[in-house]
Amino acid sequence: MQLNQLKRKTKNKKRGIVGRGGKRGKTSGRGTKGQNARAGNKRRPEFRDIIKKLPKMRGRGRNLNTPTQERPVAVKLSVIETHFSAGDTVNPAILFERGLIRSRHGRAPKVTIVSDGELTKKISFSKCRVTASARGKIDKAGGTVN
Repeated sequence: MQLNQLKRKTKNKKRGIVGRGGKRGKTSGRGTKGQNARAGNKRRPEFRDIIKKLPKMRGRGRNLNTPTQERPVAVKLSVIETHFSAGDTVNPAILFERGLIRSRHGRAPKVTIVSDGELTKKISFSKCRVTASARGKIDKAGGTVN
């Protein structure tokens, strides 16, 4: 084997010819003229400026005094007296079905039974908060609170 018979392991990369008819000549693939053709071209996308103008969300917005927890809906004993009969059970789902409370975010809210009026029927309460005075009236009528 002689030097003129040696062959390369890898083929020689073809040289990129510059000028007319070459691979990356004249404008070097940048088109013609304008801001994009110049060196140091760094245009920011338009939507970035729009995003930068939007206010950042910090804290709880404008209504800082609004509570984060949902307040329970107050239901009076006088309302329960008129809409329920003896032996019935009262819970948020049943109150919602009968139209005594409205839904919040597609579900029945928490309920507090308030001692406004009198209760004469034996009614059982479940899944409801009950005030101390309302509990006394319910126990006096023979009802139960779970």
